[in-house]
Amino acid sequence: MVRKAKVEFDESPPDDFDPKNPYGDPVAMLEYREHLVREKWIQIETAKIIRDRLRWCYRIEGVNHHQKCRHLVDQYLEATRGVGWGKDARPPELHDPKKVVEADE
Repeated sequence: MVRKAKVEFDESPPDDFDPKNPYGDPVAMLEYREHLVREKWIQIETAKIIRDRLRWCYRIEGVNHHQKCRHLVDQYLEATRGVGWGKDARPPELHDPKKVVEADE
């Protein structure tokens, strides 16, 4: 029996979706909606994994957890920023992955 080394999935949004006319192609709209839900689930599960690692770090490090677990706290706060099912009232352009905004000087 031969096993494949890696399973690959198509993780990109549908190519034929037009954000200016979302109801023009209903199939593309549903595929795009599924893509958004899939990406949101990935973000939520990533935050859960980081949270579990943070709990473990708190238990292991004891009184030194403020110093030793700080990197996990920063990762967890960044992973939970803007994630959740209650965020769907945002405009569609804010559903994209997080973007780093650079300040103009």
